[in-house]
Amino acid sequence: MNEKIEFTERLRTAMVQAGYVASPSVLEHEFNLRWPGKSISNQAAWGWLNNRSIPTQDKMKVLAEWLKVEPDVLRFGDAVRLSVQQHKKRWDEGVGYVERETFDAFLQLPAAQRKIIREVILTFAKANGVPDTPAKKK
Repeated sequence: MNEKIEFTERLRTAMVQAGYVASPSVLEHEFNLRWPGKSISNQAAWGWLNNRSIPTQDKMKVLAEWLKVEPDVLRFGDAVRLSVQQHKKRWDEGVGYVERETFDAFLQLPAAQRKIIREVILTFAKANGVPDTPAKKK
């Protein structure tokens, strides 16, 4: 699906869940009450609600605060947030003292030596059938 279409769906849903009608005039009015800069036009609000544009990050924060939605969820959706949380959880649960101590030592090595260690680890991972990750493909 298109990024603008997905954003529009999330914005409309957030407005309705917050008790507002998802219309450009309501969005324009409520946003401008909270925005310290130059007011947005009805056309800008219409664009956000009709798959035409996505607000800038500073405006996204205002929308998120107003609608009581996390800015990253409003901008990118729940799937991205959940993916990041799962990755963090894996690190929190799967990394103990020994691994952390090893990572700390690794990070203190010069860049050339870290590169060699990385290649050794990736070679072992590949030999053991660990699937490639985007970082490994570089």
